[in-house]
Amino acid sequence: MSDRITIKSIAQDLGISHMTVSRALSNNPIVKEDTRKAIQRRAQELGYVKSAAATAMRGDRTTIVGLLLPNLVNEFYARFSNSLAQKCEEKGLQLIIHLTNDDFNKERQAILKLREIQANAVVMVPTPGFLEDEEKYLRDLQIVQLIRKRVLKSPSSAVLVEDSRAISKAVQHLSSYGHSRIAYVGGETTLSSGYGRLSAFISGMRTADIAPASDEILTDKPSFSMGYRSAHSLIDAGNVTAIVCGGFEISNGVLNACLERGIDIPGDISFVGYGDPSYYRWISGGISTIRIPVDSLAARTAEMLCQKKSEETEISIQQVLPAELVIRKSSRLNR
Repeated sequence: MSDRITIKSIAQDLGISHMTVSRALSNNPIVKEDTRKAIQRRAQELGYVKSAAATAMRGDRTTIVGLLLPNLVNEFYARFSNSLAQKCEEKGLQLIIHLTNDDFNKERQAILKLREIQANAVVMVPTPGFLEDEEKYLRDLQIVQLIRKRVLKSPSSAVLVEDSRAISKAVQHLSSYGHSRIAYVGGETTLSSGYGRLSAFISGMRTADIAPASDEILTDKPSFSMGYRSAHSLIDAGNVTAIVCGGFEISNGVLNACLERGIDIPGDISFVGYGDPSYYRWISGGISTIRIPVDSLAARTAEMLCQKKSEETEISIQQVLPAELVIRKSSRLNR
């Protein structure tokens, strides 16, 4: 097996100093352009790969960014990661994805792996809970929290969605069609997103002068199966005339259960989902939903990752993008 190509071996190959090679590979303008291009071309020919560890030891920022997501089954996470990967490539950043399944230990292990490869930043959908010794795991990393927020000791930025207004409007929209038994299916309230979306639903019910029924508000760890089970429970009870969802996979699970049971939407139950996959446009004549600005979230996240931190200033920025209520046939009364 051949030896690893290093800056020193490139310098020996070209008969120049290793400092000149190092500066050229870092695009340092002190090296003449012709020399710089010749060195970079030869490095590419030899198959040189920059060492993240060596870069960090020199005190330079690496270009490695970690993305911690609960899963990639959720269409939002899949679309977001694809869009962010494109934005990162445009900005010269290397994106590495880790899946946590909303498990605290998996999140911890993912952060440790990112530190091992000298990652510069991490974009994370934080898992539920609190990491007592988080400081030693997250130190030196630029942190951007996505969708949810967890209280962190380390300075962190956040890219969030303001969906409260859209959820509240969805309830009032259903009320305008005469619905008074409106159920809510959403994520557990230990999540900042779960708590906020439930609060928005209750606020919408109160604005519509409807008393929420506790047995028609179902929250748990967000997943397709959670939405699926909840929908069957609501259908079996036979009381609700409309359902509002507070999560991407939850929404798909509820919709799947309704279609499986032969529920006519909106004839039997009116429905407002969360997220806007392409097939929502043709199921049941169109699914009303809370649309999230996925590409804009990815663009704002990429911009944050390019914010430079000085020795005196820690990065702590919060950007909030609005969700939109999209009205289609599924939320209109059809009786």
